[in-house]
Amino acid sequence: MNQAFIRVSGLKKYYQMGGTTVRALDGVDLEIEPHSFTVVMGPSGSGKSTLLYLLGGLDRATAGEIWVDGQSLNEVDENSLALFRRRTIGFVFQSFNLIPSMTARENVAFPMQFAGVNPRRRDEQADFLLKQVGLGDRALHRPTELSGGQQQRVAIARALVNDPKLILADEPTGNLDTASGAAIMQLLSDLHRSGRTVLVVTHDTRMMRFATRQIYLLDGRVVSEAEYQSAVLEVAQPS
Repeated sequence: MNQAFIRVSGLKKYYQMGGTTVRALDGVDLEIEPHSFTVVMGPSGSGKSTLLYLLGGLDRATAGEIWVDGQSLNEVDENSLALFRRRTIGFVFQSFNLIPSMTARENVAFPMQFAGVNPRRRDEQADFLLKQVGLGDRALHRPTELSGGQQQRVAIARALVNDPKLILADEPTGNLDTASGAAIMQLLSDLHRSGRTVLVVTHDTRMMRFATRQIYLLDGRVVSEAEYQSAVLEVAQPS
């Protein structure tokens, strides 16, 4: 049996909003196998994005333990977390997070500056990755000259520059039309089949057909599919 690539124990994340404590995650236990495609389903406010940010080392937990690829994220300083993100994680966000003044090539190449890669090699690698995501002819286009689906492909190419073991995607189809969203799902599935571990947080049920594992979150807790579906149906019922 494979050792878990991600292991989470007793994970909690609380925020203070005025005099109210928001329990974004309230005691989550998880194990995710290597080379899996995991989809985390949950409505807005369920804690799914918070979980992704904690797994990616973008935020710190209030309590609990996180292990990714054998490394504890609880016991490292900010510099070590930054190194962990650069070596292990590729992030894909709903809002693309591209730099408007840069071309597609420059956006993809940008993270490689921090790894000390020389300019020529950065451009070569960026062009290679843009071809991999079907945008080889768009290298010199800026984000405003690209469709939403094309911008998300650029963002995925950028996420791959350091050959990460783990792809974390936060609502990657949330700002896309139906056809573009389907194409992005297929691209993420292709990345999974190439050997990467992929974790997507979404409320887009179409993503489920690509998953090897489904996790359901409600109010900061992992619940069964039956409990999740019951809650969704209850919300959908007319008052």
